[in-house]
Parts: sequence; structure tokens; C-alpha cells
Amino acid sequence: MKNIIGLDLGTNSIGWSVIQERTTNSDEPEKQILGSGSRIIPMDAAQLGDFAKGNTVSQTKERTGYRGIRRLRERCLLRRERLLRTLDIMGFLPPHFAASLTRYGKFKNADDEPKLAWKRDNDGKATFLFTSSFNEMLDDFKNTHPELLADGLKVPYDWTVYYLRKKALTKALTPYELAWIILCFNQKRGYYQLRGEEEQADNSKREEYLAQKVVEIIDTGEKKGKSTWFDVVLENGMIYHRPAEIKPDWIGKTKEFIVTTSLDKDGNPKKDKDGNIRRSFRMPKDDDWNLQKKKAEKDIDDSGLTVGEYIYNALLHNPKQKIKGKLVRVVERKYYKDELRRILETQKKFIPQLSDGELYRKCIVELYQSNEAYRQSIAIRNDFTYLFVDNIIFYQRPLKSKKSLIANCPYESHTYIKDGEEKTVPVKCIAKSHPLFQEFRLWQFVSNLRIYQRQAKVGDRVKLDVDVTGQYLPTEEDRGALFEYLNDKTEIKQDTILKDFFNIKKPKGKDSVYPCRWNYVEDKAYPCNETRGKILARLKMANVQADFLSDKATEEHLWHILYSVEDKDELRKALEKFATDNNLEEGFTNAMADMEPYKKEYGAYSAKAIKKLLPLMRMGKYWDYDAIDENTKTRIEHIVDGECDDTIRDRVREKAISLVSPRQFRGLPLWLACYIVYDRHSEASDTSRWTKPDDIDRYLGQFKQHSLRNPIVEQVVTETLRTVRDIWRKFGKIDEIHVELGRNMKNPASKRSEMNRRMLENENANMRAKVLLTELMNPEFGIENVRPYSPSQQELLRIYEDGAMSNGENDIDDEISAIMGKLSQTDIKKMPTHNEVRRYLLWLEQNYRSPYTGEMIPLAKLFTSAYEIEHVIPQSRYFDDSMSNKVICEAEVNKLKDRMLGYEFIKQHKGEVVQLSMGRKVTILSPEEYTRHVESQYKNNKAKMRKLLMDDIPDEFINRQLNDSRYISKLIMSLLSNVVREDGEEEATSKNVIGCNGTITDRLKKDWGVNDVWNHIVLPRFKRLNELTRTSKFTTISKEGHEIPAMPLELQKGFSKKRIDHRHHAMDAIVIACTTRDHVNLLNNEAAMAKNNGNRIALSRKLRRYETVKVAKDGTIKEIPVAKEFKKPWDGFTKDVERSLRNIVVSFKQNLRVINKSTNHYQHFEDGKKVVEPQTKGEAWAIRKPMHKETVFGEVNLRRVKEVSLKEALKRPDDIANKELKAKIKDLLNAECNEKQIKRYFEENKDAWSDVNLKKIKVYFFTKETKDRFFATRKPIDTSFNEDKIKNQVTDTAIQKIMLRHLNLKGGNAEEAFSPDGIEEMNRNIVELNGGKKHQPIYKVRVYEKADKFAVGQTGCKKKKFVEAAKGTNLFFAIYEEEQIDKVTGEPVAIRNYDTIPLNVVIDRQKRGLPSAPENENGTAPKYVLSPNDLVYVPTEEERRSGKINVPLDKERIYRFVDGSGTTANFVPCSVANIIFSMDKKKAEIFCNGRIIQNEFGEGSPKSKNERAITGEMIKKCCIPIAVTRLGEITLQK
Repeated sequence: MKNIIGLDLGTNSIGWSVIQERTTNSDEPEKQILGSGSRIIPMDAAQLGDFAKGNTVSQTKERTGYRGIRRLRERCLLRRERLLRTLDIMGFLPPHFAASLTRYGKFKNADDEPKLAWKRDNDGKATFLFTSSFNEMLDDFKNTHPELLADGLKVPYDWTVYYLRKKALTKALTPYELAWIILCFNQKRGYYQLRGEEEQADNSKREEYLAQKVVEIIDTGEKKGKSTWFDVVLENGMIYHRPAEIKPDWIGKTKEFIVTTSLDKDGNPKKDKDGNIRRSFRMPKDDDWNLQKKKAEKDIDDSGLTVGEYIYNALLHNPKQKIKGKLVRVVERKYYKDELRRILETQKKFIPQLSDGELYRKCIVELYQSNEAYRQSIAIRNDFTYLFVDNIIFYQRPLKSKKSLIANCPYESHTYIKDGEEKTVPVKCIAKSHPLFQEFRLWQFVSNLRIYQRQAKVGDRVKLDVDVTGQYLPTEEDRGALFEYLNDKTEIKQDTILKDFFNIKKPKGKDSVYPCRWNYVEDKAYPCNETRGKILARLKMANVQADFLSDKATEEHLWHILYSVEDKDELRKALEKFATDNNLEEGFTNAMADMEPYKKEYGAYSAKAIKKLLPLMRMGKYWDYDAIDENTKTRIEHIVDGECDDTIRDRVREKAISLVSPRQFRGLPLWLACYIVYDRHSEASDTSRWTKPDDIDRYLGQFKQHSLRNPIVEQVVTETLRTVRDIWRKFGKIDEIHVELGRNMKNPASKRSEMNRRMLENENANMRAKVLLTELMNPEFGIENVRPYSPSQQELLRIYEDGAMSNGENDIDDEISAIMGKLSQTDIKKMPTHNEVRRYLLWLEQNYRSPYTGEMIPLAKLFTSAYEIEHVIPQSRYFDDSMSNKVICEAEVNKLKDRMLGYEFIKQHKGEVVQLSMGRKVTILSPEEYTRHVESQYKNNKAKMRKLLMDDIPDEFINRQLNDSRYISKLIMSLLSNVVREDGEEEATSKNVIGCNGTITDRLKKDWGVNDVWNHIVLPRFKRLNELTRTSKFTTISKEGHEIPAMPLELQKGFSKKRIDHRHHAMDAIVIACTTRDHVNLLNNEAAMAKNNGNRIALSRKLRRYETVKVAKDGTIKEIPVAKEFKKPWDGFTKDVERSLRNIVVSFKQNLRVINKSTNHYQHFEDGKKVVEPQTKGEAWAIRKPMHKETVFGEVNLRRVKEVSLKEALKRPDDIANKELKAKIKDLLNAECNEKQIKRYFEENKDAWSDVNLKKIKVYFFTKETKDRFFATRKPIDTSFNEDKIKNQVTDTAIQKIMLRHLNLKGGNAEEAFSPDGIEEMNRNIVELNGGKKHQPIYKVRVYEKADKFAVGQTGCKKKKFVEAAKGTNLFFAIYEEEQIDKVTGEPVAIRNYDTIPLNVVIDRQKRGLPSAPENENGTAPKYVLSPNDLVYVPTEEERRSGKINVPLDKERIYRFVDGSGTTANFVPCSVANIIFSMDKKKAEIFCNGRIIQNEFGEGSPKSKNERAITGEMIKKCCIPIAVTRLGEITLQK
């Protein structure tokens, strides 16, 4: 008896099955399905989509970014605390400010932080401390702009700090003023840019940031759609050519531009045909900050001022400009650092405390109480400038080491003794830019290089891709010369090496190619010695000879400096020292300092391993036997002499059998060098065997999180092992494991990205073909209803132009008319088949010509039996059913070609005339014509070209398919091998682990009838859609007369019938488990290899059904056996598969961990040494879910109007909206009138107060008086601000009025009013729009909304900041059940209530050790708590009435909880993976004949979920939760 597991592993799914084989007396063993299931790992759709598209951005990037911002703020506060402690000791803080601080520089009252420059008196009124300096600044403004001050311009007090920064450079300040300046530098200390973060220069263009005044705008009269082209003339003479719907109102205004000038190879501006410099203009974007930074720094440099002086002078000359974000955006830190250093050095002359040594010592003792060693090291400086500038404000901590993320070397380790115990740690892999690795990689490239002649005559045959490496590299000295040629280059391309090194000439002609090629990708550049190449280029700039790098130690020392030093200033210092030590001139430092830093990438081996391997890989003059390490020399001697050595396995001796002399151990390929040095290559160093399920638990317990770099892959690997463990425990010993990895799982990001792009292209091409084919109607071989601007008909027009239809005009017969009539149908049952779509796509790809005759294929005959789809490499010789192995050609030519390859057929039948059934004759092309035709027609499809030009099937072509060397594939196969490994197996992958691929399972599913099973499984959903939509669009009739699912053409894009149900993973797993190694060998084409030709026939006869077919050839009729479909694994297989799939309950992995305990560590110093210890006091919690969305709101108290009675109005007379009425009522109240008297007064004077209704008096109220809460956040003004949004969402009424008046002036057109130009116009006219009152320019407004939000924290400003819960954080839906007496029957009945528990409540309760869901208002604990992906059972009416649940449960009545909000709970059937369709309301109304069905489950709703079961029950009212194991075993919860 043998148990075989089948595993189908995807990015978020695991399909599994167990097949049991029992040996019987017959030849065939009995087989049965013991179990199957689908395990789903729920992931966000966007996350899965990014993974499939090859998006390598980490899932944690956003979270890490926010954490980084928090840490920056924390460090800023720590610096502030250190500064305040220091300034307090020095006596530089005003008394009111110093009194608010604790001893450690923290504010005593976090809710009321004082400002240093402002002091509050007893009445709470603030007074500015530095009035004398403010008055000095005011005098400056009066002298510069007397007219502005006369008009009432108010100069902000805060600008005084910029005046003080300017003054401090030459004149004395008070200590308090200096303290204010120092604290400002801590708050804004500039941007610290590491080496390599700046944009790399592009020598082909020059980008400049310009601010220029517009002098003229010229209407050119040219049109672009609705827009007109305008020439915007700038004051410097440049012209900006810009399209706009209306003429820009820019004349006289200064506008900002990014100007890009194209440069030639000499760095001079390129010119157009009219002699004008080629420039392009664009408005600055957010990502242009680097250019804006450079402009600001250039202006500061040109002015010769410090940043403070520059800002003050700019404000002095233009007081209305904005400082932040406009005047100075981002300025590098060195400018601020230099300014503060100059200020402190100047103030030392005026403030004696800055030169007091004793005071300096007091300060450093306060700051470094425990770290005596560091305190002593900085005490000798005795310099407050150093303390403030370098030690506190601009201190930059070293970046944390990322060494733990570097992979471990598979061969080397380091052993050391600690506390008398020997310990072993792995050695880390080498940096790719290390000179040693560069040489190692280059020798691999040289060793593996092969040169192939594209076509060569061998005897009387023309061979393709003939290996001619021996002609061009006959000796190892030649390969040594090639290494020397490549060693000074950074990269190499095929054409360069063929031309410059091998002196191969390229034929003339536009599309000509070199007669030879290399064995690498032809149009790709491959790295050589990048490190050496880049250094040599810089040495050349510095006039240093290349032989300077002849000393390896010198090269490695220079590389280490360039690689490891990230700070620009530190790099320059290190290079200067290196230049001095090596007697180099100053130009060396300048040339090297600007060099782009090397990337932090790492190889697969350590430097220690490479040093041992390299001497065996070198050849020619570079090889030296003495360079081989002593241990390897001993091994070589034992291998050569055949001497017994237990450390050398027999396998190594077999692989090195041809090496009979020590001098032959050179130029070895990497794999052989690894065997010689380390006794292994691909074998795992510690292959193990798991003998019981607990061994898997032990491995998972030791598994290091994030060790696989990709969390998606890591999650699937660990969950797969857990699933195998559970299968082992349930079904017993596992003998074989068959596994298939999804394409996304085993491919790297770049490959996934390429596959996703190609898949989208193919899907679009197929959809385009289907749409086009349904439009074709051809009674006279014309196209009815031709629409030139229809996207699909544009392709028709191209076909017309290419003449593909020209030769079929008179060939229309009844058969053609029938086909074209079929293609014009809108009925789903009469739409084009998959075969017809493929014919059309192949026809387009071939440019409408047959590949073997070159004749045109008329569209009129394309879909008839006159033409057939033909396999270039016949299926009988090589299984490849991809489009790259298919062409369409004449039916008679296809029969003549029979089992030959394309080129093989051409050689045998060249020039032969073939009579076609339609009366025409065609001639088979000659080899020369055929080669020329294929190379021209398929130059963009290299895979198909290669197959068309093959005259045999090379073994290496097959080997490429058989080898799956991807890291993740090898890892999973290796881990699963531990379960089924036999004694003595040394290979990493056991022989009992069989890898499958999608091509194999797709073919077997088709032949074994599993696709029909799937149609039966999903058909009910499609039939239900027919009923809902009142159509018959979702089903059709197959050729065999069975009703099968179908999809309307307009809904087909992106749809996959297989992907709508989670059970398809289990279905694939069953097929995989039944796939034997023979199936894999045959379908993977291993049997197609030359040495296995005999086995192929035997395998095919064993696995496939054969039919005898009569064939007429050369006038005689022969009977030949023809292979048909693959035999089913056993009789009744399809019924067993369907039964197994219908019994599956899909299992979902839950991720409900909200918080967990964490341990904080802190640093302190003991005896001058840094010690890190865990925190033991208090509890630390780590929150595992996003707490809230990033937008922060503030609560607003809006004033609203409501109508009340006179009685209510008298209680709050000050709130009456009508001013006259309010005044009169207050007068009457002051006259001590009561309600009746006041009412009588208004009745007696109703003529004067006719507009007053005493029952509906309008009064003001504030929203905080109600239960409603409103929250606002600042948003930039854009074109979405229409009249309704301004009135109902903008918080500030004054801003509302300004925006509404501006909008009315623009005729209510928000697109014009609030475009960038419209906003600028509004701010220019803001005084007029505000009724003659001054107002600040408006760029952002507070927009409010009614919502339920929670405060970020409880202290400081956090309690005033409100946020809303993040998407997907409603993790707990509570169902409360209470007994009540039925008023009609008098019997007790269970009534359910519901609530969704907010995440912040869950976190608070879990921290206190309480259940996640609280009791309801009646004190009742929840009966059930549901979380997303929980399964529930919906009892039948009979089960609900009787209170007894029938077992086994009806699988059709099991639903999955999707999400909840408030009292709403949404569910879908448990096996549903994707809904069949979803569309907007308008389309749904048309599609469903007036009935609105927007998707499969959410009827009349765009949601893909529903509160009700398909049978109509409200699920939350009667459901019972189900506990589901990993293998889909279910039990009802009590």
C-alpha cells in the first residue's frame, strides 16, 4: 500500500489530495481518493495583484515609513530635551520658560507647552519678550517699504527670529535671544543627503528650475482637440509652447518651470531644423523637489548669505511671499550647520558663558551621567560650538547594520570558543562589487561562453546553431586573453565582443545580423568587472595610469572606501588620506568623490569560499598552482593518486575522473570546483529525514521569520508544511509527494512582471479578435456597417490595406456564407469558438501568409477546412501545445508534412508542387527562401523562429524544460523531500518527490474528463444567473449536447471559469497526485531526447489510448496506430473526483492576532561599556493591525440654525438669528415681561412683525450640543469644489463666501474657477471677494464630515486629533441572543442583536485580558463572535423548528462571513472565490432587461456579498458558526 500526496501551491492557496495505491494480483494497482481539500490564505486583492505583477515593494513599506516618521519626531524631541537641559544650566532660558521644565528637559504640562518668546501674564495675555529687536526689524521694513506699513501691513512677530539670525553674525544678542535661535535650528536643521541619494547626471539632457516673468502670450491658431496652442514668451527670451482651452492670464506674472535642454555628446545644446535650441517645458511636480532644492541652494550660494540672512532679505523686499514651501523648500544640512557655527563663534565675543570651561563640564556631566568614557573624550574639546553643533543638534547616528539580512555562505563557517564551549557561526556572503567577486563572476562568464554559427553546412545538410567555440577559443590562453579583454570593461554586448575581440564581420543591410551568436541572450548587456571599470574611468579623469590598480591590495583598499563610506564629507576625508598615502594629486579626490556608490548587493558565496574556488577556475597566465590552498592541494593529490580519503566521496572521484594531473585542475567550471574543494555542489549540506509529524513541528519552531525575504512565499511554505504534517497524522505514512508550484510562486519579480504584461497583451488580443469576428459579415466579401473610428474596425481597415482580402473576392460559396453568418451572431451559442479565435490570431501573426509556401491565405477561406492549425514540432515527437509551436497552413501541406519538423519538411520537399482542394496549386519553398521568409516574418518572435528553423530537436532544448533551478522551487522540493527521503539518499531533492507543471496538469485534466467535472460543479451558479438576469446568456450547449457554463462577450475580459471556486485547487491537486513520473517524462519531453527515442514509444503506448486509422499515401492505404487521449488513472475516476470535490469544505487560515506582548530593550553603560538589557517594569504591547487611516481630523463645533417655539427661544434669547427680533425680545425681557405678555405684544403689533412666526423662531445652535459629531481636515482646493460642496463641507463661513463669489464670477464652472490659474486669480482678487477686507491667500480649506471617529491619544495634542478606523479592521462581529416573551404566543423566544466591535475597543479589552467582544447594554455576553473568513451553517426551516441539526451537514448551506459594519453582516457561499460578474447600475439595467442585478450575489448592489442566503434566509438571524480544521474537517460550535 502506498500513499501519494498531490500539492498545488499558489500564492495564497494550497490544494491537497491523498491517493492510495493498493497492490493487487492484477498488473494495475487499485487506486482511490482518500481525501482532498483547499486551504486558503486570505490576502488583500491589491497585495496579490502587486505580487503577480512583479511589484517588489514590501508589504511593510508603508508601515515602516510611518514608523520612521515617528522615530524622527521622537529623536527631534530627544534633541530638544538635551538642548533645554544644557541651556537651562547655562541660564539662557527665560524664567517663565525654565519654570515649566522638569529636570530632564521635559515640559511639566504636556497639554500647555509655553513658547520661549512669549510670556503670559496673570490674565492669560501673551507678551512678546524681544520687542526691542522687533522694533529694530520694523525700522528696516519702514525704510524699505514705508507705503506698505502705511496701508496697514502687519509684520509678524515670528519674523524676528530671521532678523536675529542676521544680526547674530555681526552684533551682540542676549542669551535669551540666542537660545531662541538655537531651538529654531533644532526644529529646522536641513536635509541630510547621503552619497548616492542625489539624482545621477544624465549627459543627454540638462534640467533647470526657472522662475520667469511672462511678457507675452501669442495665439498660434493651431488646434489640439478642444485646446489651442499658445506661445508663452518669457522675459529671458525663451518660448513655452502650451495647449489650453482658454488663453492663460499670465502676462506680468512670474511662473515656475522645469526646462529640459537636449545635449549632444559634447555637452552642447541640440538645435532643431530652424536653428532653435531644442527645449521642453513643464510645470514643477512634487517629485521635482531635487531641482527645487538645487535652485534654492544656488540662489543662497550666489547671494553669499546664510540661510537666515537670505530669508530675511527676501521677506524685507517682498513681505507678502510665503516662506515654507515657496521661498525655501529643501536646503541641505551643511548650510544650516555652517550658519549656526558662525553665529556661535561670533557670540563668543559678546556672551562670556560660551567660553566658560567649568560651565561646559557641568553641561556634559548632565548629558552623559553614566557614560564616563565618552564624557572624558569630549571634555578635552571644551567648546560649546562643538557641543551644540556636532554633539546635539546636527549629530547623525550611524545607520544600523544590515548584516543579518545578508545570506549565509553555503560552504564556509567560523568556529570560536566562548565560555569554554565551541560555537559555529556562518560566514556572510561577499558583496557583489568586491573585486574578488567581480573576478569570480567574470571567470564564470568566460568559462561558460560558447559561440554558435547560425547556419553551417555539415556534409550535405544545413545545420542551425553549430558550436564553433573551438575555432575562436582553441586554447586556454585564448580564454585568458578574453578575460584580460573583459576585465577592464563594466559590461559587454554580443555585437561588441563578436566585432572587437573575435573580428567577425557583420553583413551589410538594414536587418542583417552577425553570422555567429553567443549562448547568452543576444540583445542583453552582461556585466564584466564593473568595479574595476568604474574606478578606471575615474582614474582616467584624474590622469592616473591604469597600472595603479595592478596591486590587488590597493584596488581592494580603494573599493572598500568607495563602498563603505556613505557620508560625503567623510568620503572626501578618506580619499584625501588615501591620495596622500599613495602620492596622488588633488584631482584624484575630486574625481572619486563624485562617483556613484556601489549597490548593496551580495553574491551566493563568501569571500573565504571564493578565495578557495578561484584558483581552480583561472586559466592561462592567471593560473598558479601555488595559489591553491593547502587542504585543496591535498584533496587534489588524493584524487589524482587514487589514495583512500574518507572526506572524498566516490561521486567526486567519478566527476573528476578525466583529471589525471594536478596541472589539469584549472579552468574548471564552478560546479566541478565546488566538488573538488567542498565535496559537494547542489547537494544540501545537511540533508535530513523526518520520521514523524513532530519533526515538522520542530523545524517550524526553529524556522527564522523573514529568512525567505518574501513574506507571501514564506507564508505558503510554512503553511504547506503544516498541511503535510496534518495529512501525515490523519492518513498515515506518506510514500510520495507530487507538487506543482504556481507560476507566480516560483518566478522572480522581473519574470512575474513580464508574464503579467504578456498575459494582458494576450487577453486583449483574444478579446479584440472575438469582437472583430462577431462583427464580420461577408455576403459579397465586404464588411457591413463599417465604422472607421471603431477600435475593432481599425484593424479591419489595416487588413484591407495589407491586401489580405484581395484574392478571395470571387470565392464566396455557401460554406463561407454560413461561417461568416455564424460570426455575425450576438447569440452566445453562435459566437466564435476558441479554435476560430486562434486561427485568426495566427493569421495576423503570419502576416496572412502560409509559412511553408509563402502564399497569401484569404480571409474568405481562413475558417474553412481548406486551412488547418499545424504544429511546427509534431505532437508525436514533442509535447508543446503553445502558440509558439503553431502556425496555420494549407490542409494538404499539413498532411504532406506529417511527423516532420518544419525545416526538415522543407529540405525533403523543396520545390514540390502541391494540388489544393480549391483548385489552386502551391509550391513548397526552397530552404533559402524558407529561411529568408521565416527570419523576416518572425523577427519579433524568436521562440517561434527557432522552432521553424529546427531540423531536429536538440537535447539542450529539452533540458531547459526539465531544469527548474529557481530558488523557491528547490527550497520547497528539498523540504518536502525530508518527509519521503529513503535511507542513503544524499541529493537535496528525493526521488520520491515529483515536480509537475501547469502544462502537464492542463493536458491531463482535459484528457481525463476533469474539465467536464468542473463544469458540473459550477453550472448551478450560471443557471441561477440566467434566472436572475432573465436571459440565457450564462449557459450554452456543448457539442455533446450537454448544458455547460458560458460567459457573455461583454463580461469575458479578466474572467476565468476555474477561478470562481476555491475547490479548483483541490481538483488540480487530485490530478497532480495521479500524475506519475512517466507522465512527467513524456509530457516534459524528456523522452524526446535522442537517447530516449525507444522509451518514448513505449511510454506513449503505456499511458495513452491508441486508435488504428487508415491513411492513403502514394496510392496505397495503410493502417497506422494514432495516439489519442491519455488513459484515466482508473475506471470511475471522474465520478470519484466529482464526489470528492463536492464533499470539500474550504478551509481558511485566520489572522486575528491583534496584539501581542513585546519586550523593549534599553541601553546603559557599565564600566564604560554599553550594555543592552530587556525592560522588566510594566508591560509592552505590539499592535499587529493598522489602528487607523493616516488622515488626521480635528473636531469642529459648527453653528447651525433650527426653528423653535417662543417658549424655547426665551430660554436662549442671545441665540435668536433675527437681530431685530432678538433685540426686541431682550428689551421685553429686561422690562420683566413674561411669555404671555411677549406673545400678546407681537399679536397686537403683527403688522410691524408680520414676517415673524412665533411657533417657528430661528435660533442658532452648535453641533456639540447634539449627539452628532463633525470632524474636519485640511484639503487643497481643486476642481471638485462645486457650489454644493462649498456650502455643505467647507467649515469656515468667511472662506465659503469668498469661494462662492469667485465661483459665481466664473458662471458656476468649478473646472475654471478652481484650476491652478483660477485659484491664483481668486487670491489676487481676494480683498474684493471678501468685501474689501484683507484675507490671507487660500490654497487649502477645512472640509468637514459627519462621522464617528476616535482620538489618537489621551494626553497633549493627541486628544484633539481624531482618526477613523483603517479598512479591514472590523475583525469582530458580535451576535447577542436574549430570551423574550412572544406577545402573541406567550412563549419565550430567542431574539438576536448585533454589533461590530471597533478595533480600538478590541485592543483595549485584550490588553486587560478580557474577551474581544464586550457585553451589550443589557449585560449579556455575546453568544457568537464572527471574524472574517469564519464559516457558518444556515439551518433549514425544519432544523430551526426542531432545534436539531442533521449530520452530516449540507455543504450547500455553509457560508463564509466576509465582513461586518454596524449591525450588518455579509456572507457568501463558502467555496466561492470570485463573483462571476459585476457591473454598474446603468449597464446592469440594460444587460438584465430592466431588472437591476449588478452582480452574482449582491442583487441591486455593487457589493460582492449579501446578508441573505441563496435560499432567502437572513443568515445572521439563524446561523451557527462552524469550526474548521486545516484539512476541512468541521464541527458545530455550541
